[in-house]
Amino acid sequence: MSRTCGRRWGFAAPAAAVLLFLGGCAGAPAASGPGTSSPSTSTSSPNPSAAPGSPAPTADSPAPAETTAPTKAPAPAARAPSPKAPAPQAPAVLAPSPPVSLSIPSIGATSELLRLGLRADKTLEVPPDGPGAPASWYTESPTPGERGPAVLLGHVNATDGGKGVFADLRAMKPGDRISVAREDGSTVEFQVLRGEAYAKAAFPTAKVYGNTPGAELRLITCDGYDPATGEFDDNYVVYAALVV
Repeated sequence: MSRTCGRRWGFAAPAAAVLLFLGGCAGAPAASGPGTSSPSTSTSSPNPSAAPGSPAPTADSPAPAETTAPTKAPAPAARAPSPKAPAPQAPAVLAPSPPVSLSIPSIGATSELLRLGLRADKTLEVPPDGPGAPASWYTESPTPGERGPAVLLGHVNATDGGKGVFADLRAMKPGDRISVAREDGSTVEFQVLRGEAYAKAAFPTAKVYGNTPGAELRLITCDGYDPATGEFDDNYVVYAALVV
């Protein structure tokens, strides 16, 4: 029985990021006015010269102390501003340029690259699946070498039962190189970081398509063939980063 990826790739284009702007304000508490106290009164004054409400001084009573303004504490010395840590530099990337071909020496794979986008229902267009069908660049992803993850799609096998362009992605190891020729005449190299399999029903779109600090590459194919249905239930993704 011929095994093909069919039309069900199991992942969708990345959703637009939602930016959450958090705002707030703090109000200073209102200053309260100085309080006043009720003057004390005296029913009798032993000394007529004393002000009403004031106790009469006696020989044993000390003279009232003079009131002086409180001494202000010296202002703290101004601190020299701490030197700011230099902002981390973003990894170097290249100007945009569409890819035209792909080479993976470790698995002997080479391919011209088609350009595929989205269907009207927002699912990815599927590369042709006949013998010798090329891989494709997803045009809504960055170009290889540009900041972010460039996405290349390819079949694991062909309709005649032969191997597809991405048949041996599982054999790739961290450190393997991937070369992509670009329309501007440049060739960019990526180094494999890892490979991971995901169920199509739970494909981690944000993880695969999400923003990255530098230029990265994603190679995606079908995986997890089910003989009972003749379909592939998973996708296999190779993650790679630009070699600079």
